[in-house]
Amino acid sequence: MVTSPRPVQIDIEEGVPLVSPGANREGDRVDEAIRPYLDLAIAALDGQDPMLAGMVRYHLGLAGEAFDPLPRDQAVRAQGKRLRPRVALLCCEAVGGDASRAAPLAAALEMLHNFTLIHDDIQDQSAQRRHRPTVWAIWGAAQAINAGDALFAAAHLPLYRLPEAGVPLDLTMRLVEGFDRMTIEIVRGQVLDLSFEGGAAVSPDDYLTMIDGKTAAIVRYAAWAGALLGGASGETADRLATFGQALGVGFQIRDDLLGIWGAPAETGKPAADDLRRRKQSLPVVLLRTDGDAIARDEVTRWYGEAGIDEAGVGRMLDLFAAAGVRATVEAHIALLHDRAQAALLAALPEAATPARDVLMAYTETLAHRVE
Repeated sequence: MVTSPRPVQIDIEEGVPLVSPGANREGDRVDEAIRPYLDLAIAALDGQDPMLAGMVRYHLGLAGEAFDPLPRDQAVRAQGKRLRPRVALLCCEAVGGDASRAAPLAAALEMLHNFTLIHDDIQDQSAQRRHRPTVWAIWGAAQAINAGDALFAAAHLPLYRLPEAGVPLDLTMRLVEGFDRMTIEIVRGQVLDLSFEGGAAVSPDDYLTMIDGKTAAIVRYAAWAGALLGGASGETADRLATFGQALGVGFQIRDDLLGIWGAPAETGKPAADDLRRRKQSLPVVLLRTDGDAIARDEVTRWYGEAGIDEAGVGRMLDLFAAAGVRATVEAHIALLHDRAQAALLAALPEAATPARDVLMAYTETLAHRVE
């Protein structure tokens, strides 16, 4: 019989925020909040063969390839930024709530996000993520699909613990339904993303519609749900959802920049990897729509090929430089993070807790991240 954990209690001492603006610092209490619910959900995957739970633990940065625990420094990098649970917990606290009420939902968001990454890596044939081989690169695509499917199902288990954290049943059901509808948005965005590959007719508006579903939907939901769990009104929760949406879009566009110009030592992926995979990221869309005729023709030709070799990657980088694309992308990122901060201030004009200011600082940090 599986026993449930006691609701996670997070002590906020002398007004200290739940988390500091810097990600993955020693003692980061995001991990303390969600880890009991992660462990309980993953335990449901254990069986006669350790492979299923082992693959999930590996992908979540909780284990190595032999399913043994990772040293702290390796685990921190392999676990990623935990943006989505962080936003949920902080929005709960920013409206005056107890972050422990949002801990099950935060854990569910982290698991759902990682389910999408396992499948995304298969579809994109990405062999590396977070400085390690991806699940499919080690155990094959078929087993990676199994791991992703299991992680999707397991992501729901923490949600059913919300009443134990003091959440009314009607709000729990509302959040569970919203969770599944948000997942459909993510998958719809991924369908668009795959349909764009190699296409020459993708406009900036098409692209933004795609990432609004694929990337921003989960951040929008995290902010909205976290606020409701903190006791916010529907109006305040909707305003924080607007904050989450802008933050999510800005986060993805920053990823687009790093996918081309990011340093492998920071990103954990080869330099300009998005170009080799012919990914329709914002820099490519901008070059194709705003560049001169020569640039447009070359991009269309390169993206119409089965793959882009190193000469093609070099040529694309030259075209970006000539058109000033990187500066344009940087301006988009700054605008979106300014928009996110404005939405946050509109939702919470008077900061009742330090958490709002932490969210403001965290938004600024994300705008300039290098990994």
